[in-house]
Amino acid sequence: MDRTSATRMEDACSLLAESERRYLLYLLAEDRDANIEDLVPQITTWETEAPGTEVDKETRQRIYVSLVHNHLPRLADYDIIDYDLRSGDVVLAEGFDDIKPLLEQFRQTEELPEIRQRPTL
Repeated sequence: MDRTSATRMEDACSLLAESERRYLLYLLAEDRDANIEDLVPQITTWETEAPGTEVDKETRQRIYVSLVHNHLPRLADYDIIDYDLRSGDVVLAEGFDDIKPLLEQFRQTEELPEIRQRPTL
């Protein structure tokens, strides 16, 4: 593996180390595009391991803010997603295919059975 490949692998592992980013990508992998407002409830449920009806508004808001101000920009910087902050639309970009095998390995080791049992990416 050359230095460029090693660096890209390190970057991919670093990006996928954060659960909120993985959860976002698991959901996007199923449809390739979505709206952030539609993704937040499921990501919050997985992140808190609580049914959606038990998650308070502040927790949902915290996760929404972390996605918008941290996770979406980082994934966009690596060309894994494209997003429009005004509309809230998020779509997978070409770079997703590069990390897809690694993301699948992460998915198979998630603690939540609901995530592990989702269709293969």
